[in-house]
Amino acid sequence: MCNLYTQTSAPEAMRALFAKKQMPLNFPEGIPNLQPRDVHITEPGPIVRAAPGPDGGYQLVVRRWSWPGPGGKPVYNFRSDGRDFPNGRCLILADGFYEFTAPADPKQKRKDRWLFTRADGEMIGIAGLVRDMPGTGEAFTMLTTPPGDDIAPYHGRQVALLPPGEWQSWLDHSRPARELLGPCPAGTLTVQAAS
Repeated sequence: MCNLYTQTSAPEAMRALFAKKQMPLNFPEGIPNLQPRDVHITEPGPIVRAAPGPDGGYQLVVRRWSWPGPGGKPVYNFRSDGRDFPNGRCLILADGFYEFTAPADPKQKRKDRWLFTRADGEMIGIAGLVRDMPGTGEAFTMLTTPPGDDIAPYHGRQVALLPPGEWQSWLDHSRPARELLGPCPAGTLTVQAAS
């Protein structure tokens, strides 16, 4: 399952993208100093959530990816099947995500790595949950669904990708999760080998 993603967009580019969607984005903890990089489990990454209170709007904050599970292992992916998620919804912003497969060359020890990006070149919005965990603070996890045609040859699950037109519905809880989360249609993603 997805245990690595790439994030290269600057906060102001994110704010401009949300402004085009009439979703005012603010930075309640200050504008983060985001550097283009691959984000690993337990590292901080930017997420968007609905702002609390009657004024509305949306907040971009940086939080840890994964919280400790009951056995201590990090919970970085969480099955969405049959669940509604009445609170804690967030949107994980990424430029792409990676999946790994058995190496094509049996002599090679490392798995082959594949980078998935949106076919239209737009930023990816992954449905997530944010929780406040004792000893960890706020942390997020990515929701998963059965795979769509673009991912099925590489993995038996996929991260829950939200079409840009549904970002607001997800964050505002205006539609149930079962209507928003599922395999993405064929042709949504492009894939390329990543070294």
